[in-house]
Amino acid sequence: MTISEQLERLKRGAVEIFNLDELAQKLRAAAKEGRQLRIKLGLDPTSPDIHLGHTVVLHKLRQFQDLGHKAVLIIGDYTAQIGDPTGQNKTRPMLNAEEIRANAESYCEQAGKVLDRSEERFEVRYNSEWLADMTLLEMIQLAAKKTVAQMLKRDSFKNRLQANVDVYVHEFLYPLLQGYDSYAIKADVELGGTDQTFNNLVGRDVQKAYGQGQQVVMTMPILAGLDGVEKMSKSKNNTIGVTDRPDDMFGKVMSISDEMMEDYFTLLTETPVEQIKVLVDPTQTHPKAAKVLLGKAIVAQFHHDAAACAAADHFDKVFRQKEVPAEIAVVVIGDEALMASKLLMECKLVASGGEGKRMIRQGGASIDGQKLTDPKAMVSPRDGAVVKVGKRKFAKLSVRKS
Repeated sequence: MTISEQLERLKRGAVEIFNLDELAQKLRAAAKEGRQLRIKLGLDPTSPDIHLGHTVVLHKLRQFQDLGHKAVLIIGDYTAQIGDPTGQNKTRPMLNAEEIRANAESYCEQAGKVLDRSEERFEVRYNSEWLADMTLLEMIQLAAKKTVAQMLKRDSFKNRLQANVDVYVHEFLYPLLQGYDSYAIKADVELGGTDQTFNNLVGRDVQKAYGQGQQVVMTMPILAGLDGVEKMSKSKNNTIGVTDRPDDMFGKVMSISDEMMEDYFTLLTETPVEQIKVLVDPTQTHPKAAKVLLGKAIVAQFHHDAAACAAADHFDKVFRQKEVPAEIAVVVIGDEALMASKLLMECKLVASGGEGKRMIRQGGASIDGQKLTDPKAMVSPRDGAVVKVGKRKFAKLSVRKS
């Protein structure tokens, strides 16, 4: 690829690049010198699981790898003990070392579903390597690189102060320590969501202050969850997990709105831009047909082509042949077994236990097309299962582990 072609590929889906000319210069220099650029992605292992929202930046990281560069994954085992205040209206709880290590191992394994984990293209570093031994004097010298006024430009701090919510001194240190990570690993480029723009730009300042070349910062959009409103987040119960079963993953993709398809195609697949334009234009492609292609593309990434085809067939059999609508209300429920009649109540498909029992006895209730016959039978909720009562009442289960 020429440098111009590389830039076009790397710009795809990005919100901002600080700045594009610098990125072009780095790509040219790397090609001329026969070296890899070091592409940094910092992660605070606050959760063991990855959803598609996380993979937006992972896909961009993979694009850099495919162009011959090295992905450097920074596990913030040290900074996670502080807690990133990004986008928070309160102080985040600190994690202990055991929780951090377990989450990091799980995260890296799941990230491997997107990234090339070969030694020449992938490097994992824990920032405790350089931060744990930092002296108090070195910490103070680092803190001297930014002013309080500069820190207060950060929206989360500013909003909390305006709302009379405390901002603690240790939270000011977080962006500086994340910036120091960039200096420690000599990052050429740092990737992040738009919520990380402030932190990543601090990395440029820290590198400059220590006499190092500045990294290019590339920000990616925050992926909307299944509701199409809030960002994808486990706390909002609107996620598609990379470890979801193929049937569940495909079914969730089919539930997104037509308006969300362009973002999902652009940010989560390698479908050519011109083809995406055709797929999201209802005058050229039926929305359902486009969504099937999207669902199969996403399932194939995290499983395989055969699983994607099987999931599409399953969806068609369960939803179309059973006349189940593609968009169904999602009900969050615990993972403990409960009586069939109570399950219908929990799903708000019946008004009372008596009505639930009656519907079951009359053969008017089912789970994934299988009729319920005994109101007192114990049912173990399954994530993604569709509960039906009568001809028009449906609910999709989202199981919350206890």
